[in-house]
Amino acid sequence: MPHRNRTDPFGAPHDPASRLMAGLLFGAAHGPAPFPPPGPPRPPHGPPPLTPPGPAAMHPPLAPPDPAVLYSSFAPRIRRGAVRAAVLSLLSEEPRNGYQIIQEIAERSGGIWRPSPGSVYPALQQLEDERLVVAEESGGSRTYRLTDEGRAYVAEHAEKLAALWTRVTNSLPKEMAELRLLWAQLNEAFGQLVQVANARQVAAARRLLRDTRRSIFRILAEDDLEEADDE
Repeated sequence: MPHRNRTDPFGAPHDPASRLMAGLLFGAAHGPAPFPPPGPPRPPHGPPPLTPPGPAAMHPPLAPPDPAVLYSSFAPRIRRGAVRAAVLSLLSEEPRNGYQIIQEIAERSGGIWRPSPGSVYPALQQLEDERLVVAEESGGSRTYRLTDEGRAYVAEHAEKLAALWTRVTNSLPKEMAELRLLWAQLNEAFGQLVQVANARQVAAARRLLRDTRRSIFRILAEDDLEEADDE
C-alpha cells in the first residue's frame, strides 16, 4: 500500500492521475490546473478571405496571352513523336540550342504549336542516347547538331519529316495562321519589353497597345455596321 498523509487524500503526488483528480476536486494546490490557460486566438477555419493580390503577385497587365489560348479551337492534334521529328528536321538545317528549337517551331507553325521545354529537352536527350545528335557547350549554352547517323536518318525519313510541317500549317486557314504568327511575334517583343524597357518606353508601349486595342474594336464595329446596312 502506498504511504498516505493527512494532507493528501489521494496518495503520492508523483501519480499523474491522482494529481489530476486532486486538482479537479481541491484546486491547484493538490494537482495541476484542471484546464490550461487560454492561449492566443486561433485563426478562423476555412479559406482565407478573398483580397486583391498586391502588385508583385499580379501578372503584367499588358502581357498578351499565349496564342494557343486565343485560338485553341484551331490547334492541331500533335501526334506522338512529333517533337522528335521537328527537332531532327530543324537540326538538319543548322545547329541550334533548345530555346532556338522551341522558338523556330512556334514561328513555323504560326504560333499554334509551341512545345514546352519539358518535351523538347527529353527528346534531345533521347536523340543523344541514340547517337543521332551530339551536344556541344558554347557560351554557357548547349548547342545540338546532327551526327553522321542523324543525317542518314533524316535523309531516309525526309518525306515523313516534311509532312509534319505540312500537317501543322494546313490545320489553320491561311489568314488565321498569319494572324497567329503576328501575335506570336508580338508576344516575343512584349517579353523583351518587360525585361529591359525603361519608364518612358513602357509608357509609349502602353499608349500603343491601348490605341491598337481601340483600333481592333473599331474594325469589328465597322463590319457590324456594314452587315446591318446590307440587311
